[in-house]
This record gives sequence, C-alpha cells and structure tokens, in this order.
Amino acid sequence: MYDKDWQPSASLDHLKRRAQFLTEIRRFFYQRDVLEVDTPILSHAAPTAPYLDSFTTEYIAAGGQKTSCYLHTSPEFAMKRLLAAGLGDIYQIAKVFRNGEQGRHHSPEFTMLEWYRPSLNYHQLMAEVDDLLQSVVGLPAAVKLSYQQVFSQYLAIDVSDVSEQQLKQFAICKITSLPDDWQADKDGWLELLMSELIEPQLALSGQPYIIYDFPASQAQLAKLHRSDDGAVVAARFEVYARGLELANGYDECLDANELSQRFAKDNLIRQRQGKAMMPMDQHLIAAVNAGLPACTGVAIGVDRLLMLNLGVNDINAVSSFRFEQS
Repeated sequence: MYDKDWQPSASLDHLKRRAQFLTEIRRFFYQRDVLEVDTPILSHAAPTAPYLDSFTTEYIAAGGQKTSCYLHTSPEFAMKRLLAAGLGDIYQIAKVFRNGEQGRHHSPEFTMLEWYRPSLNYHQLMAEVDDLLQSVVGLPAAVKLSYQQVFSQYLAIDVSDVSEQQLKQFAICKITSLPDDWQADKDGWLELLMSELIEPQLALSGQPYIIYDFPASQAQLAKLHRSDDGAVVAARFEVYARGLELANGYDECLDANELSQRFAKDNLIRQRQGKAMMPMDQHLIAAVNAGLPACTGVAIGVDRLLMLNLGVNDINAVSSFRFEQS
C-alpha cells in the first residue's frame, strides 16, 4: 500500500507565490544595498535564552570521537561575527529550528529573515521594517507605541510603577482560565498580560503595531537606554499584525562582558527550570570584544509574512510539507 500523504501541504499557487515573495524580499534589500550572506546551520554553541530550546545532534569524526552540535534557532550569532569582521549592512533568509514549537502559527522548522544595519539607528530600523511590511507584504502603515503606552492604553497599567503582586491580582481577575496558584515573576506576568489581553486587542485592528522600549529586564541582546520620559528601558521592539507576532528587533548590545553576564544568568534560569544548560558562543563574545560596530538588527518570520500576504491562518498553507510529512 502506497503512502497517501505524500502531497504538499500548501497549494501549488501558494508555493509559486512563496518563490515570488522571496524574490521580492531580496529585491527590497538589493535596492537598499544590503548584502545577502549565508552562515552555518550547525553550531558548536547554542542560545542560552530560557524560552528557546535547540535541537541537538552529534558530529562523529572518522576515529569515532563525538562532538555535540546544535541546529541554529537564528543566524544572529554568526551574522554578528561577520559584522565585527567589517562586512557592513547584511541580511539572510535562513531555515531555523526550534524544538517544541508546533501549531497553526508555529513549526519546528521555519524560515527567518534577519538583517543588521550599522547605517541605521533604532527608530530608522523600525521605519525600514514598516517599509518592508507595506511594500512587500501589502500591509498598511504601522502604529508605533512604547511598551509603557500600550499597557497604559489597553490595561490602564503603569509598568514603571506596578508591583509583581498587583500584576498577579490583575491577571487572575482578568484571565478567567488562569489557575489561582499560577506562578510567575514580574516579567512573566507582563508577558502573560501582553499575550492574553493586549495582543488580541491589537489583532482587531487591520494595522500592524510596533511596540518599542521594553522593560530593561526584558532586554535580551539589546542595549539599555533612556526613554523619552527618562526611564531606563531596553532598546528593543516587537511587531504585531492581525494576531501574529512578526518581528523582534534591537539596538544591539556592544558590551562583551554584559553579554557574558546575561548568558550566564540565562543558564542559571535554565538550570532552575530543569532545562539543559547551553554552551555559550565564545566566538560571538570574542567578536563583540574585538569590536562589533554600533548596529541595529531584527528577525522576522517569513512564513508568517506570507500568511498575511495570502490571507491564510495556518503555517502549513504556505509550507511545502507540514512537519509530520517531513
């Protein structure tokens, strides 16, 4: 009996549009004189971020010696090494891999567009993301709101002056499906309120939203700077459109010691959560220490962009084959 589940999960029209879509993305960057690069998928190190789980594999040398390797969750670390070497404005369209992520909007293997711009500042990069969404995806102009503004506007919460206990009480009151014994730290409560209460309201609008200046504790790999009202915040932004989280961007941290400390802190959190500790990318730390130029960078899920462009709500509708068929 032959397998009946061999055909593509996406229609042939969608697959043809996907090819055209990738060409349009490349044209967008060609017109801006941004160089396309290609970096390894396999790495000897992996992100330490507690919210990311890498696929692991082994390289077996001719003599039988085994070396642990990881499929990259993003081309970020290798691209930053190219920046430190002096390559300038660069972008990449890469297959990336994240363990445990599967659903209508997620796949363990997906396509990421990532780019870095030494020539653009934080707000200029946001404008370029908006240009891409309008010219390639066909979305209307984005609305820009600070993290402080979006919590104030949609939940009447002042994130600069709210306690962990107040956030917990608010969440339990407003999210009826949440168990009374749910545990989280302050950032965990903020992230829960963003995903459960704010994002659904943003989705009601036909416009994309760029949310910028996240709390300093959510900096990830971004610099810290002062917001317009003088608060110390992360120079980080995210983009949402029609119920989809599309992009995560930074004014990149240039301090190798600070990055090392953040990675070590991440690994301690992973250890407390019962997750494997990840080997830190010492090549990246060395590159940043040697002189990563001031730059901004952003990563966007290509499959989600195409979903928006085609008006579909399942990642399998824009993929050659769904994960179960691979």
